[in-house]
Amino acid sequence: MLAGIALVSGCGRDEEESPPAPPVDGQSLAAAVGGDAVAAHMEALERIATDNGGNRAAGTAGYDASVDYVADRLRDAGFEVSTPEFDVDRFIAGPVELRAGDRQFTAGTLEYSPATPPEGITARTLALPDDGSPGCEATDYDGLDAAGAIVVVRRGVCPFSAKEQTAADRGAVAIVVVNNEDGPLAGGTLGEDTDPRIPAVSVPGSEGSAVAAAPELSLKLEAVTEAARSRNVIAQTTTGSTENVVLVGAHLDSVEKGPGINDNGSGSAAVLETALRLGSAPNVTNAVRFAWWGAEELGLVGSERYAEGLDEGEREDIALYLNFDMLGSRNAGYFTLDGDDSDQDGAGPGPQGSDAIERTLGGYLAWRGIVADGTDFDGRSDYGPFIEMGIPSGGVDSGADERKSEEQALKWGGTAGETFDPGYHSPEDTLANVDRAALAQNASAVAFGVGTYANSIDGPDGVPARADRAKAREGAGQ
Repeated sequence: MLAGIALVSGCGRDEEESPPAPPVDGQSLAAAVGGDAVAAHMEALERIATDNGGNRAAGTAGYDASVDYVADRLRDAGFEVSTPEFDVDRFIAGPVELRAGDRQFTAGTLEYSPATPPEGITARTLALPDDGSPGCEATDYDGLDAAGAIVVVRRGVCPFSAKEQTAADRGAVAIVVVNNEDGPLAGGTLGEDTDPRIPAVSVPGSEGSAVAAAPELSLKLEAVTEAARSRNVIAQTTTGSTENVVLVGAHLDSVEKGPGINDNGSGSAAVLETALRLGSAPNVTNAVRFAWWGAEELGLVGSERYAEGLDEGEREDIALYLNFDMLGSRNAGYFTLDGDDSDQDGAGPGPQGSDAIERTLGGYLAWRGIVADGTDFDGRSDYGPFIEMGIPSGGVDSGADERKSEEQALKWGGTAGETFDPGYHSPEDTLANVDRAALAQNASAVAFGVGTYANSIDGPDGVPARADRAKAREGAGQ
């Protein structure tokens, strides 16, 4: 238990005679973070959800209680904790109806979508070709007349907000996003700060062909947005260089539909247990700053507010960012954020140094006998604001609403053809539906990454030194 071990082993001697704590390293910290301790924090978060209407969503009593749980345990461990507040818009969806003649489709409102007029919208259908960037770029509409149409486009490659904005720019009156899986889309959002202009809904992949083939669609949806407040939780070690900060984050909020114990009680709990095992004043080279973000499920709001509040010097003080979101999916996969774009598919590489973080985390999992796949920086979690400002980033996760392939099932076990987390964004996201083995493996990877970079950011798997950061980030166009 690192610093704690040294204190315990000194019992019976004067406190001033206790030897200094040994330097932190990745392997020792990983060994100190156990899956059972992480699960105990998740159990506490589930009790909070149960006592507060079944969720821990931003702007609710359940979220406030989650903040208090994390902050209290950090303070008990000697950390100085802040819980900065920020404004957030809570979206409340009403009834939604999508029809083609007498046929009604299974539509879901994308979060922060504008409402239709009370009478709804009826317009011709424009189905975009299923190319490499469906609806993400203006050129996807070349030769097509979107003015006055309801656009139908496949999910993927870019955020939903980019699809909505591009369609609106071309004169569309609404957009329908077809899920890339047969089932309905879970928890899709346009994001709080994107100023959406046209109504946006999703349909299951199984209904996509029928929606696209309809000559005309009718859409009616109700939605309102109300002002709320939320909080982040921030705690930093008192030791280590504050010019080479290792920033470690996980979002603490759930969706309103469920308790959010895998998404993202698992990441929050693993980061919390890592902080407690590390201690507030460890023997580290670099300071470690722990963050639990609010309102991620509303569009990365907490992490964006935090990033926006950093001045130039504070940005350069952050050597790297580690993000942990969903670590115990029931049909678990093992993924590292693809810092080097090794698969040459989808989103490109992360900022300089992200490839090294991927090697560090992937190498640790390999040492434990797990071969991880890469996953894109697709903007679906809180690394988004940090890669935008050129901060090297990485993380591990166990998969969300994508389906496990035959190859992945052979490699990791589990069920091919089933989503990694069948309880994603639902009331079924409980501790009973968490893969404890995957949770333990990934939690130890969290601790390994933190301990490794707290000890050193140098070497072949290091990240740019502070003197080189501005140049590296400028070269990346940040």
